[in-house]
Amino acid sequence: MREYRQLYIDGAWVAPQGEAMTEVIDPASEAVVGRVPRGDERDVDRAVAAARRALPEWSRLPSATRAGYIRALADQLAARADEMAALITAELGMPVQWCRAIQVDGPLEGLVSFIELAATMDEVRELGNSLVVREPVGVCAFINPWNYPLHQLIGKLAPALAAGCTVVIKPSQETPLHAFLLAEMIAAIGLPPGVVNLVSGPGSRVGEALASHPEVDMVSFTGSTGAGVRVAQAAAPSVKRVCLELGGKSPLLITADADLEVAVRYGVQDVMVNSGQTCTALTRMLLPANRYAEALELARTEAAALRLGDPQDPASFLGPMCSAAQRATVRDYIRLGQQEGARLLLGGDAAPAGLERGFYVAPTLFADVDNRMRIAQEEIFGPVLCLIPYADEAEAVRLANDSPFGLSSAVWAGDRAHALALARQLRAGQCFINGAEFNYRAPFGGFKQSGNGREWGEEGLAEFVELKAIQC
Repeated sequence: MREYRQLYIDGAWVAPQGEAMTEVIDPASEAVVGRVPRGDERDVDRAVAAARRALPEWSRLPSATRAGYIRALADQLAARADEMAALITAELGMPVQWCRAIQVDGPLEGLVSFIELAATMDEVRELGNSLVVREPVGVCAFINPWNYPLHQLIGKLAPALAAGCTVVIKPSQETPLHAFLLAEMIAAIGLPPGVVNLVSGPGSRVGEALASHPEVDMVSFTGSTGAGVRVAQAAAPSVKRVCLELGGKSPLLITADADLEVAVRYGVQDVMVNSGQTCTALTRMLLPANRYAEALELARTEAAALRLGDPQDPASFLGPMCSAAQRATVRDYIRLGQQEGARLLLGGDAAPAGLERGFYVAPTLFADVDNRMRIAQEEIFGPVLCLIPYADEAEAVRLANDSPFGLSSAVWAGDRAHALALARQLRAGQCFINGAEFNYRAPFGGFKQSGNGREWGEEGLAEFVELKAIQC
């Protein structure tokens, strides 16, 4: 068990103002696997003050020097990658089959990409008698989620460091241990005091204090749309910059000329990775009506073959929900789907056989879903897939866009040109064509209620940049 009794503020491990601790629960065994301090508003004030003091010197360092610190942090993370992956499996429950590659190696690739991007802060544009220069936005607060904890933290931290910002991190209470391990690495590379600070604690106190703090220039939040709205409201009085990566209810549009077996397998596996606790999960599968019955059987066969079990077992494809509360939410939605008239094709709300201990939910498929049902409109955040028929591609596009969200989407068609033509019609921040991979150099973010701002790539760096015009 890992127990941290101190917060990381101003380059040192310091005692929190209060004495309360938060227990971290292994969602597979329901055992306590860690404890972290429960910080409060006084700790936030100390951390923000440290970040403010550090900002002038850090922001004036040559970009190559800041890039060197990013490289050093990447080296630390690479050296301790197995340790980090094991810790995330313990606090989140993502199976070891996936955790190293998705939760650590992916963020590491993204972190490395900002070594090169740091140099773009030196660019100066000449426009007539003006010089346009790039400066850091200032002190940034990061309020992080539990489902991809290191991934989302690095997606904020790497561009902030490259831009010359200073930061205060608040990890989720469900999965805070990874952030403390990362703070150990930050301390090891000798990052100047106050550049990165870590305060754990409840969102209602620490998150609220960060979002509303007058000395915070920007807040970046990843989580539910409802919580994102509250963060934006708290930030509004001080007119700070707000970057929100929120919910999703993403469509996978499979065309009549697609390789149906391959496409359906891809769609089922996409939803079931991380037990459906993925904001970009393709949880609405849109299928041509003339191939619908065939697709249902393919989906059922594929989902039934995926192993649900102990995340420490390399054969497990799915693990538990992150928490008892999340399991209860998912079960409620499964019952709701049946009440709405959707046909339960596989799974359900009962505890899976042999997995009565742990926060498990079986892979669940709903057929004959009307796109206006709540299970098709609201983010469930569990291993639940809605299968929806369409008559023609015009209806498919309409159904795909008939959502308050627009974070991600996908098209699987018989050829790239056909898929690309459909992808251009989908109102979402990204679209995956025929199983394409995630790209850490491309911008990531949503349309509509899926948020604002972008992460990763040049556009991710731009979120942390202010432009100044100097007339001369």
